[in-house]
Amino acid sequence: MGKFSRLGNELYGGRKSYDFVHKKTLWYLVSIVLVTAAIAVVLLRGLNFGIEFTGGTQYKVSLPASQVNQTSADTIREAVAGAGVAEAEAPIVTTAGEAVLVQVEELTQAESDKITTAIEGSMDGVQDISQDEISASWGEEVAQRAALGVAVFIVLVMLFIGIYFREWKMSIAAFVALFHDIAITIGVYALSGFQVTPSAVTGLLAILGFSLYDTVVVFDKIKENTHQMRQSRQTYAEAANLAVNQTLVRSINTGIVALIPIGAILYVSAVQLGSSSLQDLALSQFVGMAVGVYSSIFLAPRVLVHLKSNETEVVLAEKRAKARARAAADKYAAVPTTLAEDTPVVDPDHDPVDGAVPAAAPARTAPRRQQEATGRGRVAPAARGPVQPSASSGGRNQPSRKPRSKRGKP
Repeated sequence: MGKFSRLGNELYGGRKSYDFVHKKTLWYLVSIVLVTAAIAVVLLRGLNFGIEFTGGTQYKVSLPASQVNQTSADTIREAVAGAGVAEAEAPIVTTAGEAVLVQVEELTQAESDKITTAIEGSMDGVQDISQDEISASWGEEVAQRAALGVAVFIVLVMLFIGIYFREWKMSIAAFVALFHDIAITIGVYALSGFQVTPSAVTGLLAILGFSLYDTVVVFDKIKENTHQMRQSRQTYAEAANLAVNQTLVRSINTGIVALIPIGAILYVSAVQLGSSSLQDLALSQFVGMAVGVYSSIFLAPRVLVHLKSNETEVVLAEKRAKARARAAADKYAAVPTTLAEDTPVVDPDHDPVDGAVPAAAPARTAPRRQQEATGRGRVAPAARGPVQPSASSGGRNQPSRKPRSKRGKP
């Protein structure tokens, strides 16, 4: 744990860094492959919608509390599947309170009687069997309302991000990440064959909120790091990559803490209890949260950097970084071999934009040197008075000065 904490401190301070932003080809390719595979699975296999969406028949079998368990559910499932009714060959049997729920497709009255007889013959102690018909029109309305809820959520999310960050490109990047998460989660549902129920839609909305929260945290750090790029001497991509590294440990910790209990619920509901409502909810949340962590680290920042790459300030920061890199590679490459008197003086604090050499610097020239004496090494100032040899200076001519009383007299 101490090593992991030190790693987090090194990532936050920039002493250690992983490149999540610059490898755009790799991360784009991974995301495109995952989304394409998910869409292909949905088109080839389709989604297994529950009777809440397609309509059907539901039987509620009341049993003593001691008999409401997975063993009873398995026994009833085998009896219904073997009743000789085509629409009931793959029933959904779950436990709910003090009853066992059996869900099948729409049946005629004769087929319904066969199912009832099969259930009564499979278990001892059946207290009551109630039957409910769910129409397809009601299921279609549920599907429309679920789709409307997801659409409203996405629109509100984009508006919130655009207003909060005052940056519409962040809204687009967040939307791309949300679409990525939704597509992969739906693809996993199609691949697993789990039923799509209202609980699954609820779980989908929940994981969208989780993915958005993680993305907003990363974007907030990016905004902080890119507030003054000129002073930080970083490019937009470098500042964004630093932000991802600074929030990496937090994203991983949050994801693990969230996935452990949901994974336990998924295992218990799918393996031990066979509870459809719980496993639908747990599956959507488990897959969505895992994919949400991935998209907030690898996809959303990369898309944002891509969208910002054509802005003037970002382009200038890239050019300044390239100029600094060339100067660091060869410090004397821009120094001329000979210096003339009119050679421009380069300001060391000046940061060339396009990598130009001193010619692009401000036009400041060095002052011309005065003509020096050729014998003594310096130019003697003009004498203000009479000059005569002086014994104290070795016979050299020195200016003489008369007392005030004798000045002006011969």
